[in-house]
Amino acid sequence: MPRVLGRTLEDILKRIGLFGGTFNPIHLGHLWAANSVQKKFGLDHIVFIPSAVPPHKSPDGIEPAEARLEMLRLALDKNPYFSASDVELNRKGPSYTIDTVRYFQSNADPGTHFFMIIGIDAFIEMNTWKSFQNLFNHVPMIVLSRPDDAAGATESFFQRVQHFLMTHISTDYVFSSDKSHFSHPHQEVVYLFEHTMLDISATMIRKKIICGETIDDLVPQPVDFYILEKGLYR
Repeated sequence: MPRVLGRTLEDILKRIGLFGGTFNPIHLGHLWAANSVQKKFGLDHIVFIPSAVPPHKSPDGIEPAEARLEMLRLALDKNPYFSASDVELNRKGPSYTIDTVRYFQSNADPGTHFFMIIGIDAFIEMNTWKSFQNLFNHVPMIVLSRPDDAAGATESFFQRVQHFLMTHISTDYVFSSDKSHFSHPHQEVVYLFEHTMLDISATMIRKKIICGETIDDLVPQPVDFYILEKGLYR
């Protein structure tokens, strides 16, 4: 049974969100999005999963996985609905999402329902991932909009999700009448979560640190202290 900060999935209820990412570092935008998703979809718990070796990102500027996991632990410590998992740190080689999803599903109670939480930018690049098409056979997805999606982008949030599904997955995906999700006769549902997001990015935070600017309004206080103490991102 996988451990989640000292707990087993048997200790957690039945609807669990899997929120993967580099988290370099975890910031208030991540937490705002996770809080919103947890309430909207009635999730009993969200597991944050930092990638150990991101296969599609340059290692430059990415702090060691152990430091990113510790920042997650500090950020999530007081929230009973959130936990961090070291599952990808304990696996050798690159961190592949399909392996992580299968790991949680194969080790959880049979009644547990998992949901994969993913931002729109990562979603439309999934065709570069290992066995990405199999993900749509294994787990429903909750796709998050970008903070600037409401500003009138050339291609809407809905259109980007639809284009990816039709091009790379299946033309049998159908948009629901209430405009909340795409359904398929044989594959998992893809939910759309278009919500006001905090306009914060890890790239922004790292640039501010390099320039000697404060980030205390962008990350939880314990994370800010940890970054200063360890001299990260300098």
